[in-house]
Amino acid sequence: MFTGIVEEVGRMRRIAKQGQSMVLTIEAAKVLEDVGLGDSISVNGVCLTVVQFDGASFTVDVMPETFRKTTLSQLQPGSRVNLERAMPANGRFGGHIVQGHVDTPGRIVSRQPEENAVVFRIEPTGLSDMKYVIPHGSITLDGISLTVVSVDERTFTVSIIPHTLAQTVLQHKQPGDTVNIEYDLLGKYIDRLLSFRGGAAEGAAGRGGGLTMEFLSKHGFM
Repeated sequence: MFTGIVEEVGRMRRIAKQGQSMVLTIEAAKVLEDVGLGDSISVNGVCLTVVQFDGASFTVDVMPETFRKTTLSQLQPGSRVNLERAMPANGRFGGHIVQGHVDTPGRIVSRQPEENAVVFRIEPTGLSDMKYVIPHGSITLDGISLTVVSVDERTFTVSIIPHTLAQTVLQHKQPGDTVNIEYDLLGKYIDRLLSFRGGAAEGAAGRGGGLTMEFLSKHGFM
């Protein structure tokens, strides 16, 4: 588990692609201080497992599912990436619960300065998941724990303070670029539990679902 507080920006040293799988070697410093084989490191918001490391870099495997669901497939040698080690049990919970399980890529629609901040407008690829985007709720972009400012039918905005911009890859991102999006874990679990009835997900069968007056009455809440 992660908290969405980026520890450092690493650089892609080497990328080996074979079909829809990849082996990435990433130059880093801070996240290597106590690294061990099998450790989890978030790379642009994607939880990956360390399979090799030395004093200046670590190597991870990217399986086809991750290749298809994230923006890691767009990386090139020299690309900058956000890095965060998994949270220790006695660590500070600086952001929110982040699994490193990306839900969908998103496209940066606009980037506008607003006094001391920069406001990014994001359009997710999976628009059906906009139900998970709550004004003033938590969201993760490229592994960064952020607060949603506003939401419409297709996009949402986040406001980035100077420190976050300077310490993450967002400083280099422009309209048209893509980011990895992970929605708030609690919202996804609640939605799944409320739509799952009798061993099948009713929503998947087109029969609706969610918290309704009928549901509350049927299950003794009314």
